[in-house]
Amino acid sequence: MTGERPTIRELARLSGVSVGTVSRALNGYADVNPDTRERIQRIARELDYSPAAAARTLVTQRSHLIGVFLETGEGHPDLQHPFFHEVLVGLKDCIGARGYDLLLFATERPGNGYGDHAYLKRARHHNVDGVALMGVDPADTELQRLLRSELACVGVDVELHGARTGYVMSDNIEGAKDAVRHLHALGHRRIATITGLLDKKPGADRLRGYRDACGELGLAYRDEYVIQGDFYFEAGHDGARRLLALDEPPTAIFAASDMTAIGAVRGAVEAGRDVPDDLSVVGFDDIQMAQHVHPPLTTVRQAKSGLGGAAGAALLRQIDGSDST
Repeated sequence: MTGERPTIRELARLSGVSVGTVSRALNGYADVNPDTRERIQRIARELDYSPAAAARTLVTQRSHLIGVFLETGEGHPDLQHPFFHEVLVGLKDCIGARGYDLLLFATERPGNGYGDHAYLKRARHHNVDGVALMGVDPADTELQRLLRSELACVGVDVELHGARTGYVMSDNIEGAKDAVRHLHALGHRRIATITGLLDKKPGADRLRGYRDACGELGLAYRDEYVIQGDFYFEAGHDGARRLLALDEPPTAIFAASDMTAIGAVRGAVEAGRDVPDDLSVVGFDDIQMAQHVHPPLTTVRQAKSGLGGAAGAALLRQIDGSDST
């Protein structure tokens, strides 16, 4: 199969019936032979066929819709994380200036009978011109079907490759190293970290940056100073309490996100520590909330709306046929 979008005429040809019969079979009409219906539906599944929704796109062949798939893992309240808010604002502003709208896909329990991860079918069903993806698993077989298709795709903080696919990402390794260097310059030698999700590239890269900086600064790497987290408040809260209960607790914590850092500050205070006198905490992201906590959070600034804007610009270039990365 090629990556070209299948048409109802192609489906009719492969099924050996008329276009009208295909339409009636897919729309549940009772006057279609059951064996014929089953054959049409089977071939439609094999082709990843979904009828285009927009007669309004017949002239321009554009829906002026950009789809967004956002995956943060089971139990994580994706849109409640401030990082994603700011990325989406940057994406919206960029594509909105060109007359495009955003369509946020409900990724946990999608409708239309397509299954949990039928990215390509759902994108085609809504006839989006391109797709932005955050937090997805690059090895997911359904995601790979999308990346092999005709659709323009851009990953945000996730490395994706395909014929019309690219990605935008901050330098997470260097940012993490900057955080550790800052703590070291303050005189800290027992520096711990609470990580992000390690199966996601930003989480893995920030841990790598922490490890590299420890090595460059001559700090002993201690397994007990690495607490696995997930970028959210609870991981920081619980992680800080675990670290501070060690026989030789750290004097500083680098948290892989600001929400984790805010949780770490809360955990430290509940454990009877003063921040920053007893414990220094550095986060990553520079979300708007960081300046409003007490004390104001020291953090590595990430251009969140800039990431969204860069993703939007890359998608528009691909849609216009002027870029492939």
